[in-house]
Amino acid sequence: MIDILRSLPRIRSLIAGLAAAMIIAPATGVTTTQTGFEQSDRHAKVSRLVTTLFERSHYRQVRVDDSVSSRVLDRYIEVMDANRHYFLIGDIDDFEAYRFELDDAVKRGELGPIFIIYERYIERSRERLEYAVSLLESEPDFSIDETYVFDRREHAWAQSADELDEIWRRRVKNDALSLILAGKTWEESSEILNTRYSRVLKRLDQVKSDDVFESFMNAYSHTLDPHSSYFSPRNSEEYRIQMSLSYDGIGASLQIDEDYVSILNVIPGGPAAIDGTLKPQDRITAVGQGTEGELVDVVGWRLDEVVDLIRGPGGTTVRLQILPAGAAPGSPEQLLDLTRDKIKLEAQAAKSQKIEVQKGEDTLQIGVIEVPSFYQDFNARAAGDDDYTSTTRDVRRLIGELEEEGIDGLVIDLRNNGGGHLSEATALTGLFVDSGPIVQLRNTNGRIEVLDDPMPDKVYDGPMAVLVNRYSASASEIFAAAIQDYNRGVVVGQQTFGKGTVQNLYPLDRYAPGRDPKFGQLTLTIGKYYRVTGGSTQHRGVVPDIELPSAVDTELVGESSRESALPWDQIEATKYKADDPLQSAVSLLSENQQQRAGADPDYMFLVSDIEEQRLSQEHSSVSLSLKVRQEEREEDSRRRLQRLNARRASLGLEPAKTLEDVPTDEVPDIILSTTADIVADMSSLIVPSLVQNQAD
Repeated sequence: MIDILRSLPRIRSLIAGLAAAMIIAPATGVTTTQTGFEQSDRHAKVSRLVTTLFERSHYRQVRVDDSVSSRVLDRYIEVMDANRHYFLIGDIDDFEAYRFELDDAVKRGELGPIFIIYERYIERSRERLEYAVSLLESEPDFSIDETYVFDRREHAWAQSADELDEIWRRRVKNDALSLILAGKTWEESSEILNTRYSRVLKRLDQVKSDDVFESFMNAYSHTLDPHSSYFSPRNSEEYRIQMSLSYDGIGASLQIDEDYVSILNVIPGGPAAIDGTLKPQDRITAVGQGTEGELVDVVGWRLDEVVDLIRGPGGTTVRLQILPAGAAPGSPEQLLDLTRDKIKLEAQAAKSQKIEVQKGEDTLQIGVIEVPSFYQDFNARAAGDDDYTSTTRDVRRLIGELEEEGIDGLVIDLRNNGGGHLSEATALTGLFVDSGPIVQLRNTNGRIEVLDDPMPDKVYDGPMAVLVNRYSASASEIFAAAIQDYNRGVVVGQQTFGKGTVQNLYPLDRYAPGRDPKFGQLTLTIGKYYRVTGGSTQHRGVVPDIELPSAVDTELVGESSRESALPWDQIEATKYKADDPLQSAVSLLSENQQQRAGADPDYMFLVSDIEEQRLSQEHSSVSLSLKVRQEEREEDSRRRLQRLNARRASLGLEPAKTLEDVPTDEVPDIILSTTADIVADMSSLIVPSLVQNQAD
């Protein structure tokens, strides 16, 4: 949020001039489709206003022309039917008439084409769902070993309705098989699916023109970059609620992914984050109220309907049935009980612990500080409260407490930290480096601003590592990059997300005339972050000095996986004074770690478990034979039990007979303990040389 707040005064004067002229212009070309979709005067005004903002303020300084129109059409179709289950090749050919027309449509506010395209989507969706319902009249033959291709993103569009019928026959069969594998009978499965498909059919009649407009405007925005978005008046309020963290719920942002509601991110400090089970891209398949409440199937539901089910009074329990990220439809699902609560600032605060590491005859104490987000009580600070809460203040206090107890090194754990206040990233870095620049910002006009260390003195100068993963983003990457560039410590883990862009919030509502409906709001990318070396954190993220295994596929997750992401680039380095190079020390640390890994049962178990997950995620199809699927599940369970028992045998533990016999918390946080081992090595490899250099 701090990125937005920094520049609001500057953008207000810009929008005021734009909006004054634009919202006076009359709407033209109003289109009413057969399904009742109708362009409103507000749609025309918003499309013109947003288009002008794109051209004048977006970092790309893009000109909305035919090339943009072409990309918008492709993205709009993808939003509706990314998996190619609804449209026919003939539909796609028909849409070609609009390929170079959408730029003119948004500039003039004549949006007929977007409603015509969506009307065709509604028509095809209704045909498919009615066919799906008809298939439930008879039980499929689950003994036939045929396959269902659940990932069709790279497949050709269906040539005919008959071809789509076959795709949907297998889809419905797989949906039923997934329920049967979960213990349902065919009668129960067909009833659930009938309700599911009928619900989606009913919702097709409830789609409003505003829904179509917002869907298109987001396709339009995401053509520029993944982080520019349009929020309708209703969703502007949802955004406000999430940013203020003032609601009772589980603390997760949700999005629609095909027919599933999936996890966009987990909000630090919320019940989901504290529990730790829910991960980005997990899919919610059912929701229940209370510990014993009936699970309601929510596949195919609207996002707002699922949100309403999940939210509720603080202190009450909601049950989620989860299909893990990357798992094929029909894979074993997880049941998760979460107690709703308000998102508390203190719950997302940094926390510390100590890990003992045995080095020969010595026992070393490694401090660990987990930083879930870069938070700051902005309101308290603005009100003049000298004791406002912040990441930097909490970490400073925790370092003092750890040093009083005696530590030989420190780990700053930024895993799953999606960022936060930019000022906290620079201030936190200042706890570990002497004065100097921390990060550079370049805005739309090319002006570069250098943000310096605001802390006069560093508070910790011992051995340290920064632990990151693919979900470490934005402010986390600024901190990790600065520590790496100053040679202040080693970065350990997985290549980070790669979000090196700055967004501003444009509240469009203030430009709606008093008698008009509200306009909503726009988040727009207006700048990029750069390291002190001049390299951008955008797209590439921060590459760790010592890489550790992870189940997260960087090809599927991260900025580089997004087609419209801004590219990596470089500006001039700014002047800064780094500590002595760590390359030789890093080589030795890596060598020591590899030697330990080969003899560490926990580490070997982690590697084998990750390999199994990756193999399962490589598939784009599943068998539709009940026997084959049951055998696959049994084999998966057998192999996992085998891996767990191999680990237990190496540790001198009795083998488990079933997976249920293995405590859920038996396997430790292997990545964290591995990082602690690396820091323990640093305490003997690096500190003496640093002390000697300082003495010289």
